Amino acid sequence: MSESRSRPALVVFSHVYPNETQPTFGVFIRERMSRVASVLPVTVVAPVAWFPGQGLLRRIRPNYRQAVPFHEVQQGIDVFHPRFLSIPRYLKFLDGIFEALFCLPLLLRLKRKGRLDILDAHFIHPDGISAWLLSRFLRVPYTITLRGALPRISRTRARRWMAIRAMNSAARVFAVADFLRQTAIAMGVASSHVQVVANGINLDRFQPEDRAQCRKELGIGLEDKVLLTVGTLTDNKGFHRVMEQMPALLRRYPDLHYLVVGGEHPNGDEQRLRRIADELGVSNRVHFLGLHPPDRLRYIYSAADLYVMPSRTEGWANVFLEAAACGLPAVATRVGGNPEVISKPDVGTLVPFGDGQALHDALSEGLGRQWDRNAIIAHAHDNTWERRIPELVAAFEVVHALEAKRHGEKQS
Repeated sequence: MSESRSRPALVVFSHVYPNETQPTFGVFIRERMSRVASVLPVTVVAPVAWFPGQGLLRRIRPNYRQAVPFHEVQQGIDVFHPRFLSIPRYLKFLDGIFEALFCLPLLLRLKRKGRLDILDAHFIHPDGISAWLLSRFLRVPYTITLRGALPRISRTRARRWMAIRAMNSAARVFAVADFLRQTAIAMGVASSHVQVVANGINLDRFQPEDRAQCRKELGIGLEDKVLLTVGTLTDNKGFHRVMEQMPALLRRYPDLHYLVVGGEHPNGDEQRLRRIADELGVSNRVHFLGLHPPDRLRYIYSAADLYVMPSRTEGWANVFLEAAACGLPAVATRVGGNPEVISKPDVGTLVPFGDGQALHDALSEGLGRQWDRNAIIAHAHDNTWERRIPELVAAFEVVHALEAKRHGEKQS
């Protein structure tokens, strides 16, 4: 560690991060840490899952684990994508170990160049577990940011065992929502060790646009009803659950449309979703719009009547704040951090996960309701990044100062 620098050099360590082939994959981490990079020096190491022969699978599923360049520069930040061995379906509990082994050489080089004082891992598995193992070789402190996967990990055996040790050995554990903090505490982590620092919203990027013009560009009538979901096309996000309600909703709202905006999942899910739409007879009302850059998303949010995401799990879903900043109410499942984001009845409705009737009723009522758009926008304004980042930077500086003190005590 360089003692001449008063501010720590961070390496953001996450297997979920945007890349050349998946520009929206983990954009919520980049949004958070790029703001930290305006204050502290930051390098990103975003490992990419790999196994021998996966190229052959792409002949059957072209979008499966697409090739990613080793190095990119994003927003002036160096982003490295080393590969690590990950065997699909089986032995997933070994991902943290393999990620550590395959990333160690790169991280050692970064440390020798003075670019690694704190290893900042995102997601407990595999990144947090990997950081726990790597810290022993690198001799640097590490932090872990808990996200939506923690509850699932808490119900496993091997990964739970490793996760508890990784969290307890970390210099600091951050949680993007209080429910994740409570989950960690229930697993045996000290309450004083876990700090909630939620995600925020970029109001320069997300704001209302003219609805009529936005709809005209999408070929949708001004009086039509429009549902919208934005996210990576995975089973977890619940696109198929919205489609299942479309036939009944169309009986009340015959001009209903459902906009699906998002990139392909690394394992490939779009074709399955298209088949579901065909089987339900709603393919002419479900519009797959593909990827859109963040600067264009506000035009799609502004075209919709209701944002919907009946996901199985969530940490802190920034899409709800993005929608709110554009004046769009939301319907979501009462899981994870969703009640903390959709914290008022005038900004959205929460339903139990797996309750199709409750989802139908919330969508039907939400499409016909006169929402207070100004109240929804004000909710987004209460959750800006400017309120979050100083607290996060201060925590990193405390970790750095404590490590420097320990280092000095060892040398004296």
